[in-house]
Amino acid sequence: MHVILIATQKGGAGKSTLAAHFGALADAEGKTLLIDADPQASLSFWYKRRAAETPILVKAAAENLPSTLDAARADGIAWCIVDSPPHNAPLTASLMSRASVTVIPVRPGPFDLDAARATLDMARSLKAPIACIINAAPPITRESETSIVAEARAYLTQIGAPVLPGQVSQRASLSHALITGQAVTEYDPDSRAAGEIAAMWRAVSDLARAFPARS
Repeated sequence: MHVILIATQKGGAGKSTLAAHFGALADAEGKTLLIDADPQASLSFWYKRRAAETPILVKAAAENLPSTLDAARADGIAWCIVDSPPHNAPLTASLMSRASVTVIPVRPGPFDLDAARATLDMARSLKAPIACIINAAPPITRESETSIVAEARAYLTQIGAPVLPGQVSQRASLSHALITGQAVTEYDPDSRAAGEIAAMWRAVSDLARAFPARS
């Protein structure tokens, strides 16, 4: 079972948005479980509006997460995507120790970059595989990323953060898809938003397959 943990020490970075879209894409590759461990329950909000019966979603409190992961493995789940709560370092560390890859969404701004550094330091101490995604960024213009994205990428590279190529831009179609309980690859499959999300999922899933199972 591949476990994708989406984590950051700051709220509002777009964890739930990535979890919903990655869950729909993972489900095309194998039996997928979404775990909503964030008290804000944004992922559950999306799931209640979803017409499709898959992927599966469960809500789990911190104390139930280990047994939830054990049950998922026993049930033959291929992909498990965890939307973790912010501001809970002990839980994040525990989940990192079981994740195939920890994905850190980073908005291109100083507060998110500082939070990414804290999460990166935690991952290093645990020797946990990690990847940063530049998320909710200004759209690419003339096939070039904006200066604020380039600066964020340079900072992440400088502190040794593995940052994936490309970005997930702030686009209206992402929100429209979530409101209808869909991923943007279902709602508007030929859009730039769908292309960006699909490219990020390919990169994350390839990383997960490259590392030995930890859960």
